[in-house]
Amino acid sequence: MIKNDYLPFSSEILEVIKHTDIEYTFRMAYKGEVKPGQFFEVSLPKYGEAPISVSGITEDSVDLTIRKVGKVTDEIFENYEGEILFLRGPYGNGFDVDLYKGKELVVMAGGTGLSPVRGVVDYFACHPEERRGMTLICGFKTPHDILFLEDLARWKQTMDVILTVDCAEDDMVCQVGLVTQYIPQIKLENPKRAAAIVVGPPAMMRFSVQGLLGIDIPEENIWVSQERKMCCGLGKCGHCKVGGTYICLDGPVFNYTKGKTLID
Repeated sequence: MIKNDYLPFSSEILEVIKHTDIEYTFRMAYKGEVKPGQFFEVSLPKYGEAPISVSGITEDSVDLTIRKVGKVTDEIFENYEGEILFLRGPYGNGFDVDLYKGKELVVMAGGTGLSPVRGVVDYFACHPEERRGMTLICGFKTPHDILFLEDLARWKQTMDVILTVDCAEDDMVCQVGLVTQYIPQIKLENPKRAAAIVVGPPAMMRFSVQGLLGIDIPEENIWVSQERKMCCGLGKCGHCKVGGTYICLDGPVFNYTKGKTLID
């Protein structure tokens, strides 16, 4: 029997975790190899499918953090624990935690960009002996847009966490300002041997990388994840193609030496 790569499989919703009014994490039943930064195509019959990054991994589940922004995701939000969604994947090139072991690590995330890199942060929060110093800088629009609050509190116990928002409110205590403002606060013993990951909106990534280069982290030690519409996940439709590169196959995670060349 010929395997059909376009045929999705059913997955039970094990848990639904609400972060904000429009962002939930769906914990899906799944057993198999998967890396942080990879993505699944999530679908519902009659409504279509959407690419969703992996935001958490266990032996028998994956977390998919979904923002309610369109027809497919609107319908996904009507599904709850015990119900079924359809998945294809995992697809793409994810983050390889082995590349960061033994190094000082800086992670910068903007908004929902924290989702695809959450698995890396969580791994080194649970295995601090496998890396040197670690700094996480993440930014959101307002305190009410912050994702993974419980994780952030736990991560603070084993690494430097800088949480910032564009505008503060009286009922929550946060730093205020762009994530790039806090790059000078990063404490590194040897920037030349440090590694960095940057995920978020294009402008945020561009200026964050410039800031990291400015504190002497080499560009070959920086990784980025490209946020781009990926449709088929198999390099067939061409929607995500930039030059000769298919983001869904060759990415979405790239070393910056390659990522900086991916310009439309």
